[in-house]
Amino acid sequence: MAHYAFLDQNNIVTNVIVGLDENLGTDWEQVYGDRHGQVCKRTSYNTKNGQHTTGGIPFRKNYAGIGFSYDEERDAFIPPKPFNTWMLNEETCQWFPPTEYPNDGQHYVWSDEDYEETGNGWILHSNINT
Repeated sequence: MAHYAFLDQNNIVTNVIVGLDENLGTDWEQVYGDRHGQVCKRTSYNTKNGQHTTGGIPFRKNYAGIGFSYDEERDAFIPPKPFNTWMLNEETCQWFPPTEYPNDGQHYVWSDEDYEETGNGWILHSNINT
């Protein structure tokens, strides 16, 4: 069983389906793409952060999700950027914050606004107004 992602004109994933394996001698990316009128790229359910979760060969860095972008140069699916200040890890194609998550056993959330003001955007969860 294989999974396939459909891309809009901006290479944003609009849908992901279960389809047939390409090793059956048919280019299913082409078949499904023609059928849906969109570019179609195979994606691996077992690939995340550039690693294959069961020890196999990673495929396109991450399993595609709706809203992910497909980067042709990297041949990778990249999740939406969660915050403006976060940066892309070129190896995993995942976003990471400009400062490390505090390692003190407490729960924090990120704030771009606090990062711009203080240089540290991690806010202790109990300090957030709800």
